[in-house]
Amino acid sequence: MARKWLALVACALAMAGAFPDAAAAQLLPDRVLVNASGRAGTDLSGPWNWSVDPYRDGVAGFHGEAPGRTHQRYADVDVDAETRKDPYALWELDMRRAPVTSLPSSWITHDATMRYYDGLVWYQRRFEAAPRPGERQFLHFGAVDYRASIYVNGALVGTHEGGFTPFALEVTGKLRAGENQITIGVDSERSNDTVPPTVTDWETYGGVIRPVRLVTTPATYVDDAWIRLTGAGRIRASMTLDGPSAAGRPVRVRIPALGLTLSGTADSQGRWTGEAAAPRALKRWSPESPTLYDVRFESGEDVLSDRIGFRTLEVRGTRILLNGKPIFLRGISLHEEELGKEPTRAITPAAARALLSEIKDGLHGNFVRLAHYPHSEVMTRMADELGLIVWSEVPVYWRVAFARPETLAVARRMLAENILRDRNRASIALWSVANETPVSEPRNAFLTTLVRDVRALDDSRLVTAALLTRRDEKNGRIEMVIDDPLVAQLDVMAINTYNGWYSGDRLEALPAIGWRSGATKPLILSEFGADAKAGFLDAGLRRKFSEEFQAEYYRQTLAMADSIPFLAGMSPWILKDFRSPRRQHPVYQQGWNRKGLISETGERKQAFGVLADYYSKRTPDSR
Repeated sequence: MARKWLALVACALAMAGAFPDAAAAQLLPDRVLVNASGRAGTDLSGPWNWSVDPYRDGVAGFHGEAPGRTHQRYADVDVDAETRKDPYALWELDMRRAPVTSLPSSWITHDATMRYYDGLVWYQRRFEAAPRPGERQFLHFGAVDYRASIYVNGALVGTHEGGFTPFALEVTGKLRAGENQITIGVDSERSNDTVPPTVTDWETYGGVIRPVRLVTTPATYVDDAWIRLTGAGRIRASMTLDGPSAAGRPVRVRIPALGLTLSGTADSQGRWTGEAAAPRALKRWSPESPTLYDVRFESGEDVLSDRIGFRTLEVRGTRILLNGKPIFLRGISLHEEELGKEPTRAITPAAARALLSEIKDGLHGNFVRLAHYPHSEVMTRMADELGLIVWSEVPVYWRVAFARPETLAVARRMLAENILRDRNRASIALWSVANETPVSEPRNAFLTTLVRDVRALDDSRLVTAALLTRRDEKNGRIEMVIDDPLVAQLDVMAINTYNGWYSGDRLEALPAIGWRSGATKPLILSEFGADAKAGFLDAGLRRKFSEEFQAEYYRQTLAMADSIPFLAGMSPWILKDFRSPRRQHPVYQQGWNRKGLISETGERKQAFGVLADYYSKRTPDSR
């Protein structure tokens, strides 16, 4: 059943001219299944068989025809038993006896030969199910990078494009009592038309990189639930039901610790919104006091629980206000990689805590930019718990095919899936729609559409994008000019700047660089940084890639930042060294981007202390 409430949102947007009518249905997923990890069901993490398929034999024969039964990786068959029954049967694969790996993880760590593999891999496992009348079953995927084809008991049940956002497929009526088989075809190959495109500056971690879960719900269940604190000081809750009894069904939202209950009746589309004054006892979420409350969303026999914080966000002039008070965002950027020499992009609570604690406790930070794609829900929930403000981004990166309607449709679905997953995370303050995209008319229209989508789906957060800037030099004075036309659509400006690293500027000249913008809006320096290989010390020459160069780069760039009157925060590039196949210096990089303030194993570089000392002294008014 399509999500009727979201369809109405899409229609309203279409009427407002936000996107063509033909594209309206592409904005939103069929279902949200919000907080899937908190629902009844079975975690399918653990051992899976896998099979590499570089020639896509499981998709098509060598004449382009559909694959025969003996080439179908997803066939619901015991190959060994078949060949025992018929010794002349020819099978050149056997998924049940294929190598075993543990999911979630990327295939680059399955086997040394897979390090740079980019293509199709098949995964399969068997699981027990006991479907009962009056219940529904869904397969929920945290993320599969990049395209996924899902088969249950040999039959295709759905596909998904996008490597970083969740999706759910209904399998009610497709499961049998007892043993069932699930097969996932994962294709990591990208093109100039995908989001992101082929050329990036991070590792492609192909595979099933986040958990797979079999979820069981009542026939009518709570598909989406969202609760927030409005700027007027009221608690507003929204619920969307899915199922045959959704229309006219009683709903209730409870926060037991506050003694608050909101109740009502779903409309004919299964949707409801209600609000009440926030209780006086409510403690607002903040980095200093990351208070979370147990919230229960109830309808009939379905009860969905979550841990949620409440806070307000707004922009006033050139300041960002959290709970009505100015805040300076003391942050850093982060890629989704766990600490260690062989990361596989499988973020556990322990891995998330280890990374985010380096920011919160080590750097004295209150902000993290999760770049350049939606990170694991484990990460955003940990940010809620620890008290870190989050920038969340979709991978509209560099040279996206902005003039291609199909690419826009993919980006919009990703954005919607990301927002709908995380709207209950108090930590998230900024939705970013792009990173370093060159200005053009197609690009401006593409990103303006994404900004409008954000505002339609979430009116409680700020919208931004990491932009490029123009450099003016007059009479020996350098000035960085922010004149991107997208600024007019954003709540917060953000600029990536690398003066002194990708330019020939002397480090001692950086503090004199000026900044100018015609917009009266807050600015975040969303990136600046310099590479350094941990342990490479070169005090004599202070060459690039030395720890001394990186530390001095930070000192001088931070001095430049202090002179920007409209600066509201920063997220330097980057917390941890991360894998990037484009970085191949044989001594300093070896497949790693070395701009981290810590190495891939967590060793702190000199610049870490420079930024930590700066943040320990920085306040909203110290500018």
